[in-house]
Amino acid sequence: MNISVNLDVSTLARTVRFEGERMIVILTDEREVSVPINWYPRLARATPQQRDNWRLIGDGEGIHWPDVDEDLPVAGILLGLKPPPTLAPKLH
Repeated sequence: MNISVNLDVSTLARTVRFEGERMIVILTDEREVSVPINWYPRLARATPQQRDNWRLIGDGEGIHWPDVDEDLPVAGILLGLKPPPTLAPKLH
């Protein structure tokens, strides 16, 4: 299935925060999108310091966590997409 999303300024990330087991993405139009951290195994295993070390990709089209090598597109978060199991890191 192909999914196409047209991004406009209202679907760009402005900032990210974590509360308990949830990641909250604040968009440029002030909406907040909350998703469970366990949807993203690298973030679920990361320390709070690693989760707090993020940067926006482009103008906010995505979010990058260099300490855990995680990149999440805002469009995917808005659509509720989880990474495919084949792309999720293996637990040892």
